[in-house]
Amino acid sequence: MSFNWIKQKIPYYLLIAPAVILSTCVILIPSVTTIISSFTDWNGISEDMTFIGLQNYKELFSDEVFVTALGNNCKWMFIYLIIPVSIALIAAVGLLKQKKKSALFQVMFLFPYVVAPIANALIWLNMIYSPLTGLVGFMKNIFGLDWMASPLTQPNTALFGVAAADIWHYWGYLAVVFFSALRQTPSDYVEAATMDGCNGRQLFRYIYFPSMLPTFKMMLVLIIIQSFLQFDYVYLLTSGGPAHSTEMLGTLTYNYAFSLFQFGKSAAIAVIMSLLGLVASIAYARMSRNES
Repeated sequence: MSFNWIKQKIPYYLLIAPAVILSTCVILIPSVTTIISSFTDWNGISEDMTFIGLQNYKELFSDEVFVTALGNNCKWMFIYLIIPVSIALIAAVGLLKQKKKSALFQVMFLFPYVVAPIANALIWLNMIYSPLTGLVGFMKNIFGLDWMASPLTQPNTALFGVAAADIWHYWGYLAVVFFSALRQTPSDYVEAATMDGCNGRQLFRYIYFPSMLPTFKMMLVLIIIQSFLQFDYVYLLTSGGPAHSTEMLGTLTYNYAFSLFQFGKSAAIAVIMSLLGLVASIAYARMSRNES
């Protein structure tokens, strides 16, 4: 290895050095610390840390609350893979037909997404679900629907009530991403298919959708990963209640760490969440490699 070769490579190493250092400090070290902590009984306060092997993991998988939380995350994933994706696709196709006003609609669609989650949560708590000032109270008072109650107070409907608020916040962003992908479709393909007599449905099925398929797959993978990281809207609207009906892995991790001070068990849940996201990432990487 000659000195000149090393001299040529030094500028490139210097360019990537900040990213490597930052990734090591922000990602690698905390990740390793979390994995190590998951095999201990550390309470997050004292310096005592006893190695207990797989005990945290065994206790979690025998814990009904953990199983419920994992099931809720899976339900959340299926809800998100169907409802907001369908709404976003329809809206994105609609934007294609409204090219002159597409910029205005994109701003409108993105507005709930850029608003802080706490503000969105307050809107849904006070203007939608409140029995006094919200839509629920209005329906009860005006139409005499005494049976109507906030879905957040019922174990059977609380998860769907939280999901509705989060979908309202997220679907517009998804629509803008899909619309951007649809606009990348080569105009030559669209014109040729139109001249061959393709209608709107056929254009979407055979021209537009195949063109946006890589973006579509990527967003589905991101939705799956985000579904297992869900925390903010659940914590702000229900804190995992009532009766753990909206408990998520994220809220359970928070409760174990900062309410029960069982950081070892909290770290074990975090490791499981990371593994679930890693599986989705690996699946997407394999699909992308097969396509190329």
